[in-house]
Amino acid sequence: MLQLATAISKSEIADNIYELVLKTALGKYTLRPGQFVHVRVSKSVEHVLRRPISISNIDKGNNEITITFRAEGPGTKKLAEIKEGETVDVLMPLGNGYNIESAKAGEHVLIVGGGIGVPPLYELSKQLHERGVKTTHVLGFNSRKDVFYEADFKAFGETYVATADGTYGTKGFVTDVIGEIGTGFDKFYACGPKVMLKVLDETMPMDGFISLEERMGCGFGVCYACVCDTKDGRQVKICTDGPVFEKGAVVL
Repeated sequence: MLQLATAISKSEIADNIYELVLKTALGKYTLRPGQFVHVRVSKSVEHVLRRPISISNIDKGNNEITITFRAEGPGTKKLAEIKEGETVDVLMPLGNGYNIESAKAGEHVLIVGGGIGVPPLYELSKQLHERGVKTTHVLGFNSRKDVFYEADFKAFGETYVATADGTYGTKGFVTDVIGEIGTGFDKFYACGPKVMLKVLDETMPMDGFISLEERMGCGFGVCYACVCDTKDGRQVKICTDGPVFEKGAVVL
C-alpha cells in the first residue's frame, strides 16, 4: 500500500485547483473510480498527517495516476509546491469506489459533482463510457474562476455547469439544472458537499451512489476519525467502508 511516486507534471487548472500526475507501479492493484490516495505532503513534522485526495484519472498503461485538489490549507498548499521529478509518498489505493458494474451498456446515468467533488467523477465517466453507458454530467461551482474539467466531461456526454453567483452556466446549484433536465435516468452517481449529497439522496427517484468527503487521520480504518452513522443504526468508516455508499445508506 505504501508507494513512492514521482511527480510527472503539475498544473493549476482553476483558481487554487491543481492537477498532479504521479508515476508509480500500478500493475499489482485493481483501481476503481472513487478510490483515493493518502498523501504525505512534506517530510516536515508540521505536516505529519497525510491528506486524502481522490484519484481523477488512471492510466495503467503508463503507470500514472492523476490527483486533483484545492490548495486551501497549509497541507494542500505545501502539496501544490511539489515540482516535477520530486518523490511523493502515498498510501494507495484506499477506500471503496463506485460500483460501475451496476450500470449496464445502453443505460443512461446522471453524474453530479460539486466543487472539489468533481475530480473522481471524471475517471468514473471514462470507465462507464468504455462500458457503453450513456452519461449526462451536471457540475456545480461557486464562480466562473472555479470551473474545471468541463471540456473533459463533454468528451463523454452532455455536460451542464451551474455557478452559485451566475458568472458561468446556469445561475444556482446542480439541483436547479436537474430541475430543468429532469430525472429520467437509470441511475445517478454523485460526489461533492454534504448538503448537495443530502438533497440528492432525499429527492432523486432512482437508485444511486454518493461519495463523501471527510477529514481523515490514518486512511485505513484504525483511528476512527471519519465515522458516520447509517440509517439502520450502525456506524461505518468513510475511509474503508466508503467513501462511496449507496443512496439511502448513511445519515447525511
